[in-house]
Amino acid sequence: MAASVIKAGVRLGSSQWTGQSLTQNIDSHKQPKAQRVSMPIRAGSYAEELVQTAKTVASPGRGILAIDESNATCGKRLASIGLENNETNRQAYRQLLLTTPGLGEYISGSILFEETLYQSTTDGRKFVDCLREQNIMPGIKVDKGLVPLPGSNNESWCQGLDGLASRSAEYYKQGARFAKWRTVVSIPNGPSDLAVKEAAWGLARYAAISQDNGLVPIVEPEILLDGDHSIDRTLEVAEKVWAEVFFYLAENNVLFEGILLKPSMVTPGAEHKEKATPQQVADYTLKMLKRRVPPAVPGIMFLSGGQSEVEATLNLNAMNQSPNPWHVSFSYARALQNTSLKTWKGLPENIEAAQRALLIRAKANSLAQLGRYSAEGESEESKKGMFVKGYTY
Repeated sequence: MAASVIKAGVRLGSSQWTGQSLTQNIDSHKQPKAQRVSMPIRAGSYAEELVQTAKTVASPGRGILAIDESNATCGKRLASIGLENNETNRQAYRQLLLTTPGLGEYISGSILFEETLYQSTTDGRKFVDCLREQNIMPGIKVDKGLVPLPGSNNESWCQGLDGLASRSAEYYKQGARFAKWRTVVSIPNGPSDLAVKEAAWGLARYAAISQDNGLVPIVEPEILLDGDHSIDRTLEVAEKVWAEVFFYLAENNVLFEGILLKPSMVTPGAEHKEKATPQQVADYTLKMLKRRVPPAVPGIMFLSGGQSEVEATLNLNAMNQSPNPWHVSFSYARALQNTSLKTWKGLPENIEAAQRALLIRAKANSLAQLGRYSAEGESEESKKGMFVKGYTY
């Protein structure tokens, strides 16, 4: 009997093997047909590291600071405080955030835009090193944004798979250890079966490519808040989307222990007449997750999706009032940055106050991850909603 096994890209001592098939050739006089036994194909060269990275990001009392806005979107943030959109100002703002003393107590990872990944502080320290000094994992946004999806109901698909493997390898060399890919699903526009399938397939291919290059993929099919639909309609769509996502993740042999999820919370549409309480949001969101997400996934890192800073924190806190199969935490951008940005105003003398504002929000969400948050004493600014219809990064 001869066995043919292909082992590719696996370190010595790894338990992960890459195989095409196992063919048993039996003597034709005894057995006229060959028996073929299918073997799973799974990239394993980074398996142990991927699992460890995911566990580090999904560590108790910590979550993700997302500062991966494109240059155009970062420019909108800067314009809100009267600053010009140029690299110097973008660097200054991101330096303020990433060099905040004590940030690593509450933040386990930070998603960077490509420009930021390669930048340094004004005194010459690489931003990735600033993060690692505080035990914060550097991450990188790898998608290339949304474009119209032909044949759909005015829906979108996310581009960026071309060249992703080589880009991911370079990002790993630069110090990134996890990745983010955001696609969206619109409830008012359907969503069509085509749009859901495209979103799920794209996320699965991205996830497989990321893992093959040492990056833990954050899987993010954002179900937009746009619309006047009920929370029950959101739940229905979320269950459909996540069923497709995990089907294709499995089809692409993605290691579930080496991924993180970034789902939307299950809420009514932003224009719905009835607003959900934190307890309702928690009940519906956890119901969806328990129906669709395997316990092998280490971390659920929610996006804020335009909720106010306090609203996003209250909803997260409600979800952590009882044990969950996964680490249930946050990956917030505006819901961590808003007050800090407005405190800074682009003035050097306000940097320390702006960093304190960031720490306040980071600590609040750390407490929410542990189920111990109280909104008592929160500022009026932190209670203002930040929903933007058709929001882009």
